[in-house]
Amino acid sequence: MTELFSETNRNGLTRDLIEAVFPMFEEASAGAIAVDRETRITWINSSYSHLLGLGDPKSVIGKLVRQVIPQTRMPEVVETGKPLLLDIMEHNNQQLVVTRLPFYDDDGHIMGAVAFVLYDDLQPLTPLVAKYRRLHQDLAAARKALAKKTRGTRYNLADFVGASPAALEVKRRARLAAGRDMPVLLLGETGTGKEVLAQAIHAVSTRAEKPFVGVNVAAIPDNLLEAEFFGVAPGAYTGADRRTREGKFQLADGGTLFLDEVGDMPLPLQAKLLRALQEGEIEPLGSNKIATVDVRVVAATSRNLETMIATGEFRSDLYYRLNVLEIPIPPLRDRLADLGVLCEALLGEICDGQEMRGEITDAGVAALGGYDWPGNIRELRNVLERAMTMGEDGGLLDADAIFKVLPRSGTRPVSSLVSQPVRPLAKTLADAESQAIEEALVVSRGNRTRAAKLLGISRSVLYEKLARMS
Repeated sequence: MTELFSETNRNGLTRDLIEAVFPMFEEASAGAIAVDRETRITWINSSYSHLLGLGDPKSVIGKLVRQVIPQTRMPEVVETGKPLLLDIMEHNNQQLVVTRLPFYDDDGHIMGAVAFVLYDDLQPLTPLVAKYRRLHQDLAAARKALAKKTRGTRYNLADFVGASPAALEVKRRARLAAGRDMPVLLLGETGTGKEVLAQAIHAVSTRAEKPFVGVNVAAIPDNLLEAEFFGVAPGAYTGADRRTREGKFQLADGGTLFLDEVGDMPLPLQAKLLRALQEGEIEPLGSNKIATVDVRVVAATSRNLETMIATGEFRSDLYYRLNVLEIPIPPLRDRLADLGVLCEALLGEICDGQEMRGEITDAGVAALGGYDWPGNIRELRNVLERAMTMGEDGGLLDADAIFKVLPRSGTRPVSSLVSQPVRPLAKTLADAESQAIEEALVVSRGNRTRAAKLLGISRSVLYEKLARMS
């Protein structure tokens, strides 16, 4: 052990302290490692090397510790000089309880750090690990809440889930919008993810470090919209605050202003919004002073603005100002191929932080595909939450669990009762069997084992039927 630290000792490390303390820690631990002030590995014992699957300990000497152990916090200890007495580190799907200590030379200068793995089997520490995970989940939730309060974004493009051609086209246009500082108009039904996409565009744009301010035009009374957008000067009207109240434009200065349901904006305010966008200037309510603002507008609507222009409900000049880059977001019923990945993502969110699992079978996804989804992804989440709440199969959602909570009004009929010529029963049954097999293969994406399971027959029987069909 003395030889391992000889190089560092020449730089002034106290040999007596190392020789007195280090062997005790090493003997009581499941592994030990040391780094120098540049966080390069100066020593690692064989037990830690074996635990990490490194082979010969000498092969990593001189390497930066994060090249060998990406999740380590040793550089933090070296930089701050503060020990980390108990920490849970994940490496290669295993969890280790680690203590890290800095060490100094005789003049008090940091020389490096040592770390000891106290536990490599966390089964006895299950309560501690559970509490650690809960704290991390609470921290993640607090960060989301803080981002909301500080007018940051919670979503990025990965949160717009889907791999169908329609979803990929939406993402392509969103990346294009993010790279160009221009107004964007999002068109889509309610619940399709317009705000998710607006935040995602902001998050990867050049304005990402500036505020993202969202306002739902339809949720604000018409007589308050002007004050909400442009702010209020002190004493502008009876009962007004004596201090200046900033509007959404001022709050979003330098960043992005998201106007949700812009089609619900009254005509008088449309004219003022147009001027603000053209001139980059606003005039707070009750003030004679012009304020300059730099805002990138992303607007969204579930209404047909072109029809509204024809009926005089929406200004054409404002429409052309907002619609520089248009991104149509397809309804869920037009991208049913994304149902599987959407369910996986939504169930992960629903079960996050809860001691429950959430899975859906292929038959469950097929059941969802028979519905029109007027509420789109927002409604899909609601259906999954209700199915999880009412489920009795440990969080596994099959077709029966879905049908129990799926609204009947929007379900597409499997077949229509129209007048047809009578056919022989054998022919009718054969055709029905062929159709069922084809539908099962579509739902299982060509996986014959899964298709047989959906049909309730063995794989060999399915092969025989397919051979007769060909």
